[in-house]
Amino acid sequence: MLATAGVTLTGGALLLSGSAARAQSDVPRAQGPREGSAADIGQRHTRQDWLRPGMPNRDYRPVVVPNGSKLPWRVVDSVKVFHLVAEEVEHEFAPGLKAFCWGYNGRVHGPTIEAVEGDRVRIYVTNRLPAATTIHWHGILLPSGMDGVGGLSQKSIPPGETFRYEFTLRQASTNMYHSHHDEMTQIGLGLTGMFIIHPRQPAGPRVDRDFAILLHEWRIDVGTGRPNPNEMTDFNVLTMNAKAFPGTEPLVVRQGERVRIRLGNLSPQNHHPIHLHGHHFRITETDAGRVPESARQPEGTVLVPVGSTRVIEFVADAPGDWALHCHMTHHMMNQMGHEFPNMIGVNPGTLDAKVRSLLPGYMTMGQTGMAEMAEMGMPVPPNSIPMLGARGKHDYITAGGMFTVLKVRERLESYADPGWYDNPPGTLAIAAGTDELRRDGIDVNAPAPVEPGSSS
Repeated sequence: MLATAGVTLTGGALLLSGSAARAQSDVPRAQGPREGSAADIGQRHTRQDWLRPGMPNRDYRPVVVPNGSKLPWRVVDSVKVFHLVAEEVEHEFAPGLKAFCWGYNGRVHGPTIEAVEGDRVRIYVTNRLPAATTIHWHGILLPSGMDGVGGLSQKSIPPGETFRYEFTLRQASTNMYHSHHDEMTQIGLGLTGMFIIHPRQPAGPRVDRDFAILLHEWRIDVGTGRPNPNEMTDFNVLTMNAKAFPGTEPLVVRQGERVRIRLGNLSPQNHHPIHLHGHHFRITETDAGRVPESARQPEGTVLVPVGSTRVIEFVADAPGDWALHCHMTHHMMNQMGHEFPNMIGVNPGTLDAKVRSLLPGYMTMGQTGMAEMAEMGMPVPPNSIPMLGARGKHDYITAGGMFTVLKVRERLESYADPGWYDNPPGTLAIAAGTDELRRDGIDVNAPAPVEPGSSS
């Protein structure tokens, strides 16, 4: 048994008494006001006492990070110890598009950190980059000297050095982490990740599937091999967990399961309205924790502002393959740009035949939109990808970028990708037949019917 002032360690459990227990007022099962909190104004500092380490599958259901990873930890003297390494990473955004980015532990984005309210965490950060860096624990309540703003709250971490961050987690919320040194460059190159703090005492219905998705945007010019962090407006690769469709993994759930999706946004510039097809949900958490039950509204789209997190929950009661995507239409494209001319409605006439005498194989494209370019499978420059999508079960999916699929199935042997959904008879949109058109009085050759919107 190990005992210190107000703290007793016995059998691997941390027992608090006296001032140590009072310091845990806002952590479930704790006694008295936490010193330094709103309940105990006027104290000189915040105590750093903590509870026994929360364990996966005992104290919380671990999150699923599609296309991503999680940061391992070990317990040393009742403290959870993590190690992050900032380094250059060659990352594949989608099949055919790779770039040299900056990430953590060989990943872009960095591995998701999971812990529990009341945990004490010790995070070592090793800098293998050619420039100084820091880590800011975005949204987490902690001492000022652990906040990670280079020059303001700490000395920046020089190349080759390892710094230690240590603090007690006094909240339950969905958070993020990122560099706070030369932010435009380092966030723009990918030094970001998710930091999830589970409640010590969960409230509300228990979820069956808990997903974490970090949204980001990049400028990667066609044929280049590194994101351009100097870009301010024209981002052409939009990602979920650093993958653009068709590189995104689906979210697989059983019909009837309660699903939580945690969305974070560390894009340099844009907010993202994330829309889910086939289901309504409620926004259950923002950056600072749970939304009161009385304040939740049914939604179909959630706006995730830059630097924010939002958490949605719903019951997956509708089997099928359902789109989950940003509803800014250009954010469902890959490597687009303003330099492309507007060809909608152009009639090339005999132009193609004339140009082919100089450029064999020339074809004017874009007169009816971008879909035809995707479907033709035309060759693209090295290290670039088509602007739109991939082949689906029924046709070509004309989407890219910030787009993935929620796959709900009545029966699953595992949560591996179950393939495309088989629609039951009568539930698939198909070409209308002559007999049914006649039966329902539809004349496809007549002027399109319309009625005035108001009476005169």
